[in-house]
Amino acid sequence: MSFGSRSRPWDVHRLPSAEGRTVLVTGGNAGIGYFVAEQLAATGAVVVLGSRDAVKAEAAMASIRARVPGAHVRHLPLDLADLSSLRTAVNGLDLDHLDAVVHNAGVALDAPPRRETADGHELMFGTNHLGHFTLTRHLAPLLSAAPAGRVVTVGSFAARSERLDLDDLQSARDYRPKRTYGRSKLAQMSFGFELDRRLRSAGSTVLSVVAHPGGALDSLTPSRPPVHTTTPAERLRALPAGLLVQGKDAGAWPVVRAVLDPEVRGGELWGPRAFGLRGTPRSEPVPAHMADPAVAARLWAATGELAGTEPHLGFK
Repeated sequence: MSFGSRSRPWDVHRLPSAEGRTVLVTGGNAGIGYFVAEQLAATGAVVVLGSRDAVKAEAAMASIRARVPGAHVRHLPLDLADLSSLRTAVNGLDLDHLDAVVHNAGVALDAPPRRETADGHELMFGTNHLGHFTLTRHLAPLLSAAPAGRVVTVGSFAARSERLDLDDLQSARDYRPKRTYGRSKLAQMSFGFELDRRLRSAGSTVLSVVAHPGGALDSLTPSRPPVHTTTPAERLRALPAGLLVQGKDAGAWPVVRAVLDPEVRGGELWGPRAFGLRGTPRSEPVPAHMADPAVAARLWAATGELAGTEPHLGFK
């Protein structure tokens, strides 16, 4: 069963109904994740905001309800930096199936020093990649029980210029914040493509899709107080950049399409139409370094060992 019929070209402002579906959005309380949640809520879906901050999640839900009358939104306490907590978190969903998960939450550090999770993993790699890998393991039964489950991994344009160092995945020897962040997102995207290959091999009905927001700036993003506020002066200063990039509301469009469009296929990459930076969503060619099967297999094995999960991730 698909999320909705598509009788006309995709319109980001007239999305198909997803009533009766349930979608978990990690990091749905802010940034791209907030707008993914808001847009999905407008389709009638039940949207679960995965967030470790209950106050921010409540503010996000209040904002969504104010803009989407009758919105079905709820909060799931979720800390991707604490791998041992994720099984309990998923049990808190109290669902018999999950139609989609959007792996959106992410940590980005702008300056040294290198930080670690409670599990001893480098913070960005541990949260962005290991956390979502482990979460997928615990969600596998719920996604498999859905008529057409989807795993949508949110990547980043920053991953295009990076390459994984499989001998230093956690930047223990060479830590540079921007590069480590880009590599953590590359690891996520590689995971998304490899997951789809493994799902197809296992004959699963679940699809794994990768999407990215392109260039999405706070200063071009419409205000959603108290979640986010953009002043008129900030918007004015950002107007020239708007020729090349966009706000986070538009950055959410490829992600939402990856969740909803029945014509999306597993293993695809979705991003903005104009140079991958702005515009309506389209399917893009997958860069070779993101989908290299040999690199992905080594990353998968190393990730499974670090996270302590089975290679099949629960999809049998």
